[in-house]
Amino acid sequence: MSERQPGKFLVTQETQGAVLAALRRHVSDMPWSEARTHMTARRIAVNGILCINEGRRVVPGDVIDLRTKPLPAPPKDEDVRILYLDRDIVVADKPAGMLSLRHPGDSDWRAQKKNQQPSLEESLQRLIARRERMPVTRGRQVTADLLAVHRIDRETSGILVFARHEKAQEGLISQFAAHDTIRRYLCLVPGWLEQQTIETRQIRDRGDGLRGSCPDGTWGRRMVTHVRPLQRLGTYTELECRLETGRTNQIRIHLAELGHPICGDVKYRGPVDAEPLTDESRAPRLALHAAELGFIHPLTGEAHRYELPWPADILSLIRRLPSG
Repeated sequence: MSERQPGKFLVTQETQGAVLAALRRHVSDMPWSEARTHMTARRIAVNGILCINEGRRVVPGDVIDLRTKPLPAPPKDEDVRILYLDRDIVVADKPAGMLSLRHPGDSDWRAQKKNQQPSLEESLQRLIARRERMPVTRGRQVTADLLAVHRIDRETSGILVFARHEKAQEGLISQFAAHDTIRRYLCLVPGWLEQQTIETRQIRDRGDGLRGSCPDGTWGRRMVTHVRPLQRLGTYTELECRLETGRTNQIRIHLAELGHPICGDVKYRGPVDAEPLTDESRAPRLALHAAELGFIHPLTGEAHRYELPWPADILSLIRRLPSG
């Protein structure tokens, strides 16, 4: 096999499907054996995230990235930190590259396949079981039940809370729905952005298969992001984003539509009707981090607040950029 040149391929209606089949539609001379070799060697990413599942389906708007060097191995249980745990809730630090929750359609995967690329929920279940010394039944350890309250993008790092029973879940979800929680994110974008509130209405397909804002604002789900610049880093800006609503990809969409796509974002690179903006930041991944989460404990009524600084990978990027 000759050395294959790296490349990024935007999935279209014509090329969508299983990831390796889609890659071969973009690279017509690539045999199946070579495609599988690239996957085994961790040289294929989808939307900036390592893909090791041959059955992964890609849809219009997804970006397949073929690399010459292997990507880092997927995050594992040991990469997850529990920030708080009691009988009602668990708060965790999710590493970038890890799903918050596994897609329901993949829930019947064998344990070995799941463990190759575990979700945060699955890792937490095992970590809690070991911490609480849950019993082993028929050779398998009983795991803790967790219920979803919110999620953050796979590419995003940071703080997430799960409920451990329905009463706690209902109490937390009601706070998120009423916008009573504190959700603060950090991100890096090209250019300078003034403090402002961005309000649009989200639609599922903005015309290219991706979620986006309704052009005339007459329909869709309301999404509101409050943005404040923290520091100028050469030709880039470190931003603080506070969520009033929490729609899928909300921050990424809002900033890209303003012409300031987040560094490392391979999916949202600018307004839908414009040429994608080139990312020259050399960001190792999406530079977006859930830095603060605050809520009222659904059972005790106590105020909980958690803060985490940038993880090491993005902190290294920031240190390379000139300040001021």
